[in-house]
Amino acid sequence: MTLTRRRLPALLAAPALAAAVPGLPRPAAAQGDWPREPIRWIMPYAAGGPTDLIARILADRLSQMLPQRVVVENRTGAGGNIGAAAAARATPDGHTWLFHNTGLAVARALYARLDYDPERDLVPVTIVAESPMVMLVPATSPDRSVADLVARARAHPGRLTYATSGSGGALQLVTLLFLQAAGIRMEEVAYRGSAPAYQDLIAGRLDLLYDAALTALQQAQGGQVRALAVSSAQRSRAAPHLPTIAEVGYPQATFVVWQALLAPRGTPEPILQRMQQAVAAALAEPALANRLAELGAERLVGNSVEEAGRYVRAEIERWSRVLREAGIEPQ
Repeated sequence: MTLTRRRLPALLAAPALAAAVPGLPRPAAAQGDWPREPIRWIMPYAAGGPTDLIARILADRLSQMLPQRVVVENRTGAGGNIGAAAAARATPDGHTWLFHNTGLAVARALYARLDYDPERDLVPVTIVAESPMVMLVPATSPDRSVADLVARARAHPGRLTYATSGSGGALQLVTLLFLQAAGIRMEEVAYRGSAPAYQDLIAGRLDLLYDAALTALQQAQGGQVRALAVSSAQRSRAAPHLPTIAEVGYPQATFVVWQALLAPRGTPEPILQRMQQAVAAALAEPALANRLAELGAERLVGNSVEEAGRYVRAEIERWSRVLREAGIEPQ
């Protein structure tokens, strides 16, 4: 796993963490007395999903490092927008944060009316992790490579099918990137989750499914589906034999599901820096990194507030363009 480390030497001088590291003196006060109460991370998705589990593992570790507990609170609904809006409206005192993922970058392009603005009302604090997806076809498919799939789709425009889990979901986003990069058309089939999509893929009633690497590789190892490529810029550590989508000729289709920690706009800069440094320190620990890898988080990031801001802005711009070119109008 790679991790941004150049800020870590300065991290141990941060007051809150100095107090948490044995052998270092505890400061009398720093940035007032933050945190004065338990820290709340709003999770805009249901409990048990990958983003929720990553947040809880990280929050548990930070609860041991910071003077107050970090509590994950699920506020679901409207594709993650209810929780995001609640965080955006929270008092910017460093006690309420938002733990979100790639869905934040597509919200403005998908919804004509939002109760918050992802850029105006929220400040990215750090990108936590990136997870690849894997391109799958049926084991009985004639497509033994991405080139085969593209050639067949070009020969039968609009006849082949691909799975999504609804507008703006990761399955749709990564496939739209691929279709646009390859210049091909396929028919979208929406499913309520990946389980029914796998049923149709295994039966040969579906031609293409992208899924998270953790489950996709398990399915491929079972022999009922065939993996063709990974969506990330680097090969998967779990399946190094699979080429990346860039290696097969479509670098524009590179895609990862990312998780990020954000704060309400107006949160004091020293508090943003303290939280970013705490997250980076936790991600640098091998034990925690291994636990997150088990959830498919192949690359841990922990980058600076400034770098996280550029990252999220670029993602918002990217998905606005992709969805516009796909003819998907805000609803």
